[in-house]
Amino acid sequence: MVPQVTHASGRRLLLVHAHPDDETITTGGTIARYLAEGAEVTVVTCTLGEEGEVMEPRFAQLTAENADQLGGYRIGELTGALAALSDPAGPVLRPRFLGGMGRWRDSGMAGTPAAEHPRAFASSPYREWVDGSPLEALTRIIRETRPQVVVTYDEIGGYGHPDHITAHRVTHGAVSAAADPAVPGEPWAVAKLYWTVTSRGDLDAGLAALRDAELPAGWRVPATDELPARDDAAITTRIDVSAVLDRKRAALRAHATQLGLSTDGAALALTNRIAQPVFAEEAYVLAHGAPVPGADGLERDLFAGVA
Repeated sequence: MVPQVTHASGRRLLLVHAHPDDETITTGGTIARYLAEGAEVTVVTCTLGEEGEVMEPRFAQLTAENADQLGGYRIGELTGALAALSDPAGPVLRPRFLGGMGRWRDSGMAGTPAAEHPRAFASSPYREWVDGSPLEALTRIIRETRPQVVVTYDEIGGYGHPDHITAHRVTHGAVSAAADPAVPGEPWAVAKLYWTVTSRGDLDAGLAALRDAELPAGWRVPATDELPARDDAAITTRIDVSAVLDRKRAALRAHATQLGLSTDGAALALTNRIAQPVFAEEAYVLAHGAPVPGADGLERDLFAGVA
């Protein structure tokens, strides 16, 4: 069974993420909103996140340097998160992994031993059209699911993680290959390709609010410019997710090995305990396709202009 959620609206959205939890942190509200609106949504995760650190001591034995069971555990977390993002009145969104569960491994950060693993995603033949390569696998998924809209990261992967950068490169390559009639199979042209980004203005405003908030013990508010973000002038699209924010927060809680949520749900923190706002709008840059901005110069719908 293909693990996407199908509704009758005719709109189809594909999101490509590097590790379990990325889908919720950066695009969880968008996923929940479009599911609620009846779109068909597919979330492709490229690795199991085996090299992640853990939030609490109770998870310590799962890590790569111990039992190396974190990836398998995170499949369950991803499953729970996608269920939380799903519309209660519709089918449950299920995970889908690039090449199948465990085909590609979390590469860790550049220069670490994890990057040398034979299954490391960042060292995969991601530019090559060979059987079983990430490019071939994602092209097949695009042609199968036929999305009008695809979402992935920007050219620096948001914050420079090698797997995020590789996901960006694979997605751009697969969108091109899927539309190419010279590539075996039935072509499919994606109408719009977006990068998920953080708005500098939203981040600064959110952090200012957190400086006056009561945060969990050990958390801290980062200094100005400590967290990566895009200048607002570069942002083309904003998606209001305020109506589904509770679903996003429930999905964040499902990723308990990787992050924590403040009591009021206004902030999250990864294992570094640096507080980040939980945004009521999610920001994007249109990388491919025709923009259809409103009066404020911004798109408010990923499917704007899609027939």
